[in-house]
Amino acid sequence: MRDVSIQSIRAKRRVASPRYSLVIPIYNEEEVLPKLVERIRTLLCQLDGESEAIFVDDGSHDKSAELLRNMVAVEPRFRLIELSRNFGHQIAITAGMNAATGDAVIVMDADLQDPPEVVLDLVAKWKEGFEIVYARRVKREGESLFKRITASLFYRLLERMTSVDIPRDVGDFRLVGRKALETFKQMPEQDRFVRGMFGWMGFNQATVPFERPARTIGQTKYPFWKMMHLAVHGIVSFSETPLRLALWGGLVISGLAMSYGVYAMLAWIFESGVIAGWTSTVVIVSFLCGVNLFMTGVVGLYVGGIHAEVKRRPLYVIERRSGFDEKGHARASVEGSSEYQVRKVG
Repeated sequence: MRDVSIQSIRAKRRVASPRYSLVIPIYNEEEVLPKLVERIRTLLCQLDGESEAIFVDDGSHDKSAELLRNMVAVEPRFRLIELSRNFGHQIAITAGMNAATGDAVIVMDADLQDPPEVVLDLVAKWKEGFEIVYARRVKREGESLFKRITASLFYRLLERMTSVDIPRDVGDFRLVGRKALETFKQMPEQDRFVRGMFGWMGFNQATVPFERPARTIGQTKYPFWKMMHLAVHGIVSFSETPLRLALWGGLVISGLAMSYGVYAMLAWIFESGVIAGWTSTVVIVSFLCGVNLFMTGVVGLYVGGIHAEVKRRPLYVIERRSGFDEKGHARASVEGSSEYQVRKVG
């Protein structure tokens, strides 16, 4: 009897598409899930329209997927997409947005450092006519001075090296209107820097300031090496400046080498007392080899990106869906063209 009532409630809620869709990537977050779900439920009740919360399990190794399945079974506004393995944060966000049906789609992390209550401020700004609304961090509690400085340097470096207007001190916590979302779905690149992709679109954009609290439950899933990878990937994805720097740097080094060669020849001709030995030669050769390897690595990053694009593999593989009806399956399969689905569970 309980199952019948839940199904009837779910059917009634799906007569019309929801106005708001929350997209929340999950990776080994079983500790924070009970608190997160409680606050998400409260938020959904405060929104002024039908709403859904799409959790994307990105190959968790703990009990996150199991807990979410149980929650979806009793909460008709919850959906769950389980990816077949860990594809990464940016891909998990993409999977959730491909399945979202709301007029406004809000992307937020599961660690509660993106406070769900800020969504109401994003919605208010969206109603003013902005297509993309970012949540901008004006305070970052619980983060080391080193992390704050490197993050600030990254955004300023990205601003100078690219022509894409990416607001400073923003992450992936944002609201996206349906027009921007449909544009996002038409962007087929494999290596994704989502915040850069939305910045590239243009549209009418705004920011909402908020104070980012420290993480109190669980462990961060973005250690330093992952942050560095995202930073390098963001620059390579939206700027050709590293290639130009490699070109001009190569020319400068070649010029200096030629100048030193001329100096050595003149010193030998005029016997000006050049000390015989190999130390200076080894130092110069080692330096030039290091520069050459660095520039080759820069070029290799771009070649690697091209290699990933031309293979045209699906962005992600879905192992299971929960909380979606058949209409939702069909819509997600058509709109999320860069996915591969193994099986469906209603």
